[in-house]
Amino acid sequence: MKLLIIGGSGFLGAELTRRAPAAGFTVAATYTTRPPDAAVGVGRYALDVRDPAQVAAVMDEVAPSVVINASSGGADRAVTAVGAVRVATAAAGRGCRLVHVSSDAVFSGSQGRYDESSPPDPVTPYGAAKAEAETGVRLAAPHAVVARTSLIIGDGHPLSTHERHVHDLVAGTRDGVLFTDVVRCPVHVADLAAALLELAAGEDGGMRHLAGPDALTRHELGVLIARRDGLDTSGLPAGRRGGTCLPGPLDVRLDSTETRRNLRTRLRGAREFLARRG
Repeated sequence: MKLLIIGGSGFLGAELTRRAPAAGFTVAATYTTRPPDAAVGVGRYALDVRDPAQVAAVMDEVAPSVVINASSGGADRAVTAVGAVRVATAAAGRGCRLVHVSSDAVFSGSQGRYDESSPPDPVTPYGAAKAEAETGVRLAAPHAVVARTSLIIGDGHPLSTHERHVHDLVAGTRDGVLFTDVVRCPVHVADLAAALLELAAGEDGGMRHLAGPDALTRHELGVLIARRDGLDTSGLPAGRRGGTCLPGPLDVRLDSTETRRNLRTRLRGAREFLARRG
């Protein structure tokens, strides 16, 4: 089965690229500016999803049977929303199965717990772009899987922004605090990649939630990361987002119960995968 990974040089995309051959896929991966690490048998293609001609050319050259869109343009609507719909349209037009990776940023946090049936109500430009992408992808490719996830954590990988943030705060090389009132359900990048590849190999479409079972504040997550890596947790500044002018949802607990029930892949909680080493 030929798999095309859009965004193969990112944190999640690189993990997908590394794991996909063992899952039975022949793999090609795209990048925007930095090619993904070289791997035997993995084709690499430069791609700007804002360019319809590039999307069509890569899809025609690779001729995949499955596409996973793991790209991220942040709050840039042209990439995150319009580009995602462009990929979905190209995949559907060529009869490709599509797995589109979305985010818990599509929710406001006013409800707390969100399952697969919860409608998006974003409060940030990034969340709005991801919500727009979800709607457009499902219209363009009705049989696609749209997989929402939460904070993605690894094992100290330099592309893991959340882990790097904790290290920088402890070292005093950046300002800021870790919020004690912002709650998420972190997932390990290896678990997430394995689950996405499992969904890619399946036949069903629809909404899926792929997050860990542990709901943690940003500060609690930071402490776990620091302890795992042998850092002094007293160097982690704490604060509250509530009552400030800082944008963003507070309590977003992505409920993955229904999705996990139908997966072989186990999505571990952060307290398990961030257990102290040694």
